[in-house]
Amino acid sequence: MRMRKKPNLIPRMERCARVWITDPEEHRGHWRELMPEAEALHLELGCGKGRFTAETVASMPNTLFIAVERVPDAMVIAMERVCALDLHNVFFVDGDAAQLPTFFSPGEVDRIYINFCDPWPGNRHAKRRLTHPNFLRLYRQVLAEGGAIHFKTDNRDLFEWSLLQFPEVSFSLNAVTRDLHANGICGVMTDYEEKFHNLGTPINRCEATMEPERDREEEDTAPVEAE
Repeated sequence: MRMRKKPNLIPRMERCARVWITDPEEHRGHWRELMPEAEALHLELGCGKGRFTAETVASMPNTLFIAVERVPDAMVIAMERVCALDLHNVFFVDGDAAQLPTFFSPGEVDRIYINFCDPWPGNRHAKRRLTHPNFLRLYRQVLAEGGAIHFKTDNRDLFEWSLLQFPEVSFSLNAVTRDLHANGICGVMTDYEEKFHNLGTPINRCEATMEPERDREEEDTAPVEAE
């Protein structure tokens, strides 16, 4: 569903200028200068209206948080949210995942959050999924050694498909669950997540840690263990 255009969008965004990065390319390799005391740099892809962003940022005051969102009408709500809470360790970029290598230098990001991205059903749309190997290789270009992707979705088909993609690009899987909130609310929710959890939809989640990339020839010639 297309989001309704916000009235006075640009003035509203300008009122949040202290958290709005309009020249992300200029910050490439220098993001830590925005918060020299930061112990880590976390990146959220598709922050939407910013509930997850604001609550996560508030709980991690020593982490520099960059939220990337390609829909300004959603991002402005997220920016207003963090400004109202007077949070100073988060900044917003109007962009998308395909631009990450132009925004961040190699090894600059410690963690990437992907929450409830578009599942793009159908094989012909697979390359648009944010967990497609093409995107995973882009994330490898900016993640630090041992960096991780935290992925959540309510779409079971997307989740099962994604679990097969991470190892293909040398990410190891852990904390895999197909019902995150089975024993009570676990972690910070997005607005979308809360809505579907209340409807009884199980939430899928995993963490994928970047490992040294294996050579394709090595994979093809690796011995197969006997069962």
